[in-house]
Amino acid sequence: MSSPEETKPTPLVRLTELPVGESGRVQELEGKSEVCQRLREMGFCESAVVEKVSGAHTLLCQVCGTRIALSDRAAQHILVEQIRRTA
Repeated sequence: MSSPEETKPTPLVRLTELPVGESGRVQELEGKSEVCQRLREMGFCESAVVEKVSGAHTLLCQVCGTRIALSDRAAQHILVEQIRRTA
């Protein structure tokens, strides 16, 4: 039998809220369809793993082996599930 902690889904956070140095899996894109399509073209498609390298107003992210600068406004549209690091 699994404990309640194991069955709890990890809450989704906006990419802007992901701590620097952490990774997340894209779960959802919010916003107008053309904004979501552009984000997908840049590699931020659902289930992609994104690492937040640095940033506050402009975020530097690594996705699909490429570093991409993204405005905080664009990053607000990306909802990720934080990937827990194993010790």
